[in-house]
Amino acid sequence: MVSQKTTATDIGFTHDDFAALLDKYDYHFSPGDVVAGTVFSLEPRGALIDIGAKTAAYIPIQEMSINRVDAPEEVLQSNETREFFILTDENEDGQLTLSIRRIEYMRAWERVRQLQAEDATVRSLVFATNRGGALVRIEGLRGFIPGSHISTRKPKEDLVGEELPLKFLEVDEDRNRLVLSHRRALVERKMNRLEVGEVVIGSVRGIKPYGAFIDIGGVSGLLHISEISHDHIDTPHSVFNVNDEVKVMIIDLDAERGRISLSTKQLEPEPGDMIKNRDRVYDMAEEMAAKYREQMLAKQQGLTVEGSEAVATEGIEEDVPSAVEEDIPSAVEEDVPSAVEEDIPSAVEEDVPSAVEEDIPSAVEEDVPSAVEEDIPSAVEEDIPVAIEAE
Repeated sequence: MVSQKTTATDIGFTHDDFAALLDKYDYHFSPGDVVAGTVFSLEPRGALIDIGAKTAAYIPIQEMSINRVDAPEEVLQSNETREFFILTDENEDGQLTLSIRRIEYMRAWERVRQLQAEDATVRSLVFATNRGGALVRIEGLRGFIPGSHISTRKPKEDLVGEELPLKFLEVDEDRNRLVLSHRRALVERKMNRLEVGEVVIGSVRGIKPYGAFIDIGGVSGLLHISEISHDHIDTPHSVFNVNDEVKVMIIDLDAERGRISLSTKQLEPEPGDMIKNRDRVYDMAEEMAAKYREQMLAKQQGLTVEGSEAVATEGIEEDVPSAVEEDIPSAVEEDVPSAVEEDIPSAVEEDVPSAVEEDIPSAVEEDVPSAVEEDIPSAVEEDIPVAIEAE
């Protein structure tokens, strides 16, 4: 019989072997990546998340939502799987820091850019005011309404808690600027009910060397000095006083710029009647406006006849209002303040609050408030719903 000697061989699996195996199959995680993770454990001020790394990653409570969170359970549940943003690289313990808030920010900016491109009107509650205007939240981002774009007689402080329709003035993620206009939203809404050639009654709310601002149902139109009368006028002050009630005709509506241009010149039965016989202008306003509309219609119809300049001018008198000519009157030129407000440039001045604070990394420290919550009382930190205004 042949005897066989079996040599025992240790088949051990050391800690180093295990670490090497982990390294072989370990995924590489970098800040800025979006990964899937499962909630491993909820902590008092954060949560441990399993994303397939050697060590469970950590998400502090400040990074759990774009809105204020008081307890992790408000956002996360044990064993829940969802997307996380890798905020920082591994620390000395090999632990990554995660964020949900960053994902929400990225999607919020994408959404507001889309709303701006659609020229949508949104509605939001004012949650705070400051020296320059009012603060709102749009898709969770902090937006700013300059004082010059708030169309109300109320003191700014009384607007807290009030829902306003808003249009976008500036959406700039790189500079963290989200600027909106209440006034422009109201002007657009009013414009939708107005027509060129329509006679409206308004009151003089302000007089400038270049014309008068006329309040027509809550929005302002500009009656440029060149559209007051066919006769020469040195200054609008010689014709109007503040609070005068006037009859004017709409000669141009520029929704994109929020401008309404008005005229009394086109309502004059005889040149100079606005200076010599204003009552006659007002008495015959509807009749003159009807003639104006007929002339506009005749010109439009004439211009549709191919290659017929004669037809284009047939039946139209030589003094066709300049409002329909290519060189639209200076009432809507760039160097004239907008009819919605005189100091519109302030809408984009440097002191506009940022939609997202710049020191975002500090948000991962437990004792630092959320990046969008500094200088805002906690009483107004709730999630404010935003809805697109129904057409």
